[in-house]
Amino acid sequence: MSEIAIRAEGLAKQYHIGALQKGGARSLRESVMQICAAPFRRASRALRGGADLPDHMEALWALKDASFEIRQGEVVGLIGRNGAGKSTLLKILSRITEPTHGYADIHGRIGSLLEVGTGFHAELTGRENVFLSGAILGMRKAEIQRKFDEIVEFAQIERFLDTPVKHYSTGMYVRLGFAVAAHLEPEILLIDEVLAVGDARFQKKCLNKMEDVAHGGRTVIFVSHNMAAVTRICRRAILLDEGQVVKEGPAHQVVSGYLMGDEGTTACREWLDAKAAPGGHICRLRAARIRTPEGATTEAVDIRRSVGVEIEFDVLEPGHILLPHFYLWNEEGVQVLGSIDLDPAWRRRPRPAGRYVSAGWIPGNFLNEGTILVDVAVIAIEPTVPQIYERSIVGFQVIGTLDGDTARGDWAGVMSGAVRPVFEWTTRHVPAMPPSEVLH
Repeated sequence: MSEIAIRAEGLAKQYHIGALQKGGARSLRESVMQICAAPFRRASRALRGGADLPDHMEALWALKDASFEIRQGEVVGLIGRNGAGKSTLLKILSRITEPTHGYADIHGRIGSLLEVGTGFHAELTGRENVFLSGAILGMRKAEIQRKFDEIVEFAQIERFLDTPVKHYSTGMYVRLGFAVAAHLEPEILLIDEVLAVGDARFQKKCLNKMEDVAHGGRTVIFVSHNMAAVTRICRRAILLDEGQVVKEGPAHQVVSGYLMGDEGTTACREWLDAKAAPGGHICRLRAARIRTPEGATTEAVDIRRSVGVEIEFDVLEPGHILLPHFYLWNEEGVQVLGSIDLDPAWRRRPRPAGRYVSAGWIPGNFLNEGTILVDVAVIAIEPTVPQIYERSIVGFQVIGTLDGDTARGDWAGVMSGAVRPVFEWTTRHVPAMPPSEVLH
């Protein structure tokens, strides 16, 4: 799958705040005339060298010089804070809006679910909107009919199929919109964060369906604030910030960089200058690292393998009983676990001055997939006084697998929870009794 599905070069979109409010809603005729006149307006601005905006208008760049390529068959996550430009980019790719500058070459039929009810006509029924959406995608009636029953079953709107969609609830809109977008087999599928509107059960159905779409070789751009879903479904991710592409690469690396903020938190933090290191006159933190069993520093961990949290610290004042420990948090802000150093060599023993490296090991097939952030700490006891506490100082991605040798077994759906240990299961089988014996 080496051919390019989407190539964007210098995409930019400028909005004029103030102009959006002028004149109210437009009629269909006015909207068409505005679209037809747009090339001439751009040419006129170019000839004038770019006219200044009136005083009552303010320029807002929702997208600035965004360039990237997506190959056919790739599933790419598009992430970033609210207002980063994600939805604007998808609207440009889906031809809902035109860029101010730049261009996007798109090779393939696009299906999109960008907003609740995108592409639906409020006065038409659910049934009619399915056929309308298919026709917009360029599909023949026979193709739509072949998928129709599957779409209706997925959306769970059988009772309301012949009701105008203007009477649908938000949840019904979302279910039908996603079902149409995912089942009508566009070559390129654009999905914005509308799935957050649905309930948890429907979100799981959508994620499972998107995995099916991805495995079917179609190109998918997936916008979500659910980082576990992004790392689960997408092999690659693009990070937008203030309308610009600031990072792209393997999904777990891009997601890790996004979640760990602007302070450069990675799988390793070190302080070469002892005076700048966290701590006080008793001890100071010199490093925190995420380790593999082989000793390498890593930001991505196979869910089946053990992973170590290493705490390196200097004891400056001898004679104190010190307890290194750490806490793990998932991307939803849930504390997964806490662990205290139980090395018998130092339990209830005052530590002499020097450097110490303590590591706690989390077994494989224990954590759930997703992003894990790590707090590290050192506390003195007798009396109990915290000496070091650094929040979210390092982090890593737990990468799941569908190989069948994890807690998910042969299940391809969502595995919820903060941890995912492998339990031992036993099954007893009682052979069926002959019908004559059951009746008597």
